[in-house]
Amino acid sequence: MLYTLAGGGTLCGVAALVLLIVSTATDFWMQYRYSGSSANQGLWRFCINHKCHAHTISVAFWDATRAFMLLAVLSCFAGVVLGLSAFTNGTKNRRVRTGGYIDLFFIYFFISSHPPFSGFLALLALAIYTGVTVTFFGKRFVDWRFSWSYIIGWVAIILAFAAGVFQLCAYQQTTAEPAPSNNPDS
Repeated sequence: MLYTLAGGGTLCGVAALVLLIVSTATDFWMQYRYSGSSANQGLWRFCINHKCHAHTISVAFWDATRAFMLLAVLSCFAGVVLGLSAFTNGTKNRRVRTGGYIDLFFIYFFISSHPPFSGFLALLALAIYTGVTVTFFGKRFVDWRFSWSYIIGWVAIILAFAAGVFQLCAYQQTTAEPAPSNNPDS
């Protein structure tokens, strides 16, 4: 059961990491019509008529969204690495898994480098982006919608929180198992 929970948490964390990277790197957060042409907008640049241009102005909501998304990617990466190391090192023998690496699971879950924390950072980024987009761009452009990169960001948040639930359950399973006795006769 422990391997299933830890493996499920790691799998969800890896999927969340991939989706966070794709969501952060692509230019399809919002689609709208600009002067009769279709336009796409991402975190780093905007595209009109298939010609992309870098964002030249530094607006606080762009900077905050970018920063939170990059921190989410880094945090998720660190969480996946810690989760994999705890999982692989903990499988060498039962004594190590139940006794020695409880601290690594504790660090993995409660310190900021785990998938639920990255999900929280991405949630902050998407909340900022959603609020500004709806209040500002929603009034400015009539024909607009959120695009697939934005939706992938929300899916990554759900997977990051699922990874945290799996890892928490694995941690509880690890602490609930009694340490094996060292007596070979029993």
